This record gives sequence, C-alpha cells and structure tokens, in this order.
Amino acid sequence: MDGEVGLHRLLARLERHAALEQPDRDALLSLRVDQRRYEPGSYFVREGAPAVRCTLLVNGFAFRQKLTEEGARQIVSIHIPGDFVDFEAAFLKVADHSIQALTVCEVAEIPSWQVLAMIEQHPRLGHALWVHALIDSSIFREWVLNVGRRPARQRIAHILCEMAKRLKLAGLGDETGFRFPMTQEQLADAAGLTPVHVNRCLKSLERDGLIRRERRNLKIPDWERLRDEAGFNELYLHLDQAA
Repeated sequence: MDGEVGLHRLLARLERHAALEQPDRDALLSLRVDQRRYEPGSYFVREGAPAVRCTLLVNGFAFRQKLTEEGARQIVSIHIPGDFVDFEAAFLKVADHSIQALTVCEVAEIPSWQVLAMIEQHPRLGHALWVHALIDSSIFREWVLNVGRRPARQRIAHILCEMAKRLKLAGLGDETGFRFPMTQEQLADAAGLTPVHVNRCLKSLERDGLIRRERRNLKIPDWERLRDEAGFNELYLHLDQAA
C-alpha cells in the first residue's frame, strides 16, 4: 500500500511539471516497487555503492550528505515526503554521495532499469522528471550560497524558511510552523557551523520573537520578519513549476 501511495504522490507532483496523458499515468502507476522501512540513521544509499534503484520517499524525513576523508560531514539537502531522492541512479552507475534517514522513513524503491525504460517510452514523464531534477539542482545552488556567503544566523533562518515553503507544498506545514526533526548537530552540518553556534543562533532568533520551539515543532510567530532576517526569496524553489 505504501508503494502505491508513493507512486500516486509522485504522479501528483509530476503532473505539476508536465501535461501527462493517461498512458503516461498508467506507465508510472504500473512500476514495480519494493516497500521498505528505514530507522533513523539508516542509509538508503551509500557513497560508492552501485546505483541499481531509485528511491521515492513516501513518509518521513531524510538528508543527503558528503564526507571528507577525515570523516567531517556536510549535509547538502533535506528531503521530505514525495521527493524522488535519487533519480540520478537511473543514469549513473555509482552513487557519489550518501542518503540517510533523519526520522523513521517509509520508501518505495524502483529498479533503475524500470525508470529508464519508462522515460524512453514516455517522453512526457521524462520531461516532468527532468524539471524535478532541475529544481533539485536549483536548491543545491542556493545551499552553496547559504553556506558560503550568508552570516550564521541568516543561514539558519534561511533553512527554516525553505522548509516552511516546501512543507506547505507537500501539505505538511506552512509559514506559521511545521515539524522539524533535525538535531542541532545535524542543522550544524547543514549550515557549516558548530552545534554550539547553531544553539546560539536559534536562541537569538527565539529571543527576538522570530521562532518558537516546542520540542520537535517549530512555530513562526511572524513570517515576514523571519523572511526578512533570512533574506529569503523563494524564486529558486520554482514554485511556478510546482503549484
């Protein structure tokens, strides 16, 4: 059942990216999927492993990461339900990064050859998936800018603003707040900071009334103020292609 739910979520997303016809919908929904559950900290994909399947995140949160030779981690993206987290596995032979479960995750895994065959036989689906991949690339570029050029407090605020917008699109939150399961250590690895620095930034944002934390839930009392603090412009999310 979870696999079917995942395919229907993917279909709904892809129909925002391209004008699909019934044969395209049927082809997507007929894909053979393996349903799997991952515990927090488990790996969907490991760097250096053969790329033999594409993973659709049905429920839960995950993150993409790279490690230095010394073992230092950089989280390069956060993934939410409905994300096709490793579409590139249909084209590349080896994974060049790792994807790890942030919370308990339910996924639908699809053999790479099936995805590739579907794209070759249904160009509209290929177009929609290409738009999906390009939006991911746009988000990666914004993350490079965030880590490389924004001050620490602004980096944290920007990540929170992005999550609010993306979760709103997925029906899992909005500009007033959302569930945010990242630890301060994980947020530090996403922002290129130390956990101590992240703690100071969060306390500062909270003290100024821009956010309020309630365990794993984050409340946003004043969206416009948080947005201004972050210098957030959702252009890079290409919501015109996704709404």
